[in-house]
Parts: sequence; C-alpha cells; structure tokens
Amino acid sequence: MSHDTHSKLVYMANQIATFFKSQPESEAVQGVATHINKFWEPRMRRQLFEILDNDNNGLDTLVIQAAPLIRKPEPAEPIRK
Repeated sequence: MSHDTHSKLVYMANQIATFFKSQPESEAVQGVATHINKFWEPRMRRQLFEILDNDNNGLDTLVIQAAPLIRKPEPAEPIRK
C-alpha cells in the first residue's frame, strides 16, 4: 500500500470518527464501525486492518475502538499470471 493511500484512509477514517464524537462513546464507536462496514469496500477495510496493525498509525481512538466491530474481509486473492 502506498503512503498516499495509507494517508487517505487514515484521513477518511478520522473524519468519520470526528462526525460521531458528539454522541455518547458507545454509540460513537458503533457508528464508526457501522459506517465503515456499510460504505467501505473490502479492499479499503483490508487496508485499514493493515494500518491498525502498526503502532503510531495516526488513527483516532474511536476508529481503534471500533476495529473489533468492523468486518474483516477475506485476504486478497493472489494475482494469477
């Protein structure tokens, strides 16, 4: 994953978290997970989990708390030549 893609996904996930911050924490966490599950394609969610595996990933605390509620997609199929 390119650094540019990484930065964009972190930015988008953090924007979602910012939107839900005005709600009680449990609702905010669920809201972040629901939004990502509903609107992010599997490739984006797969990349998000790659980002979550790194310390100092730049993700908002709400995104990190929502991670267990986000559906983890199957690994990508290898490209056949």
